[in-house]
Amino acid sequence: MATSKESGKSAGSSGGSAQKSGGGSGSGPAKRGFAAMDQNQQREIASKGGQAAHQKGTAHEFDSEEARRAGQKGGEAVSRNRAHMADIGRKGGESRQSASRAAAAAAASKGGNRQGGKEG
Repeated sequence: MATSKESGKSAGSSGGSAQKSGGGSGSGPAKRGFAAMDQNQQREIASKGGQAAHQKGTAHEFDSEEARRAGQKGGEAVSRNRAHMADIGRKGGESRQSASRAAAAAAASKGGNRQGGKEG
């Protein structure tokens, strides 16, 4: 029991960064360094790294053919999941159907009859 208290003291004496990030018991490890920064600071630092890589000439730039192949590979991976594709198709059909119903309801509420529509 004494060893658990001692290990708790050494883990808790990391400079108070756990208190800043709201890291209570059971919430996982405390964020430190880059992860503890707000998103704007992270973006600034990452942007500087990207700019430096471009200036140095080591940055990777996609050409259109390489981007096309990457997109095709991603599409193939997604399309293997038939249930997921069916769900996407169903949502698209529902969206189109609801949009046409809304347009029909708007036309009917204005008093205009749709061509070929039934009254009644």
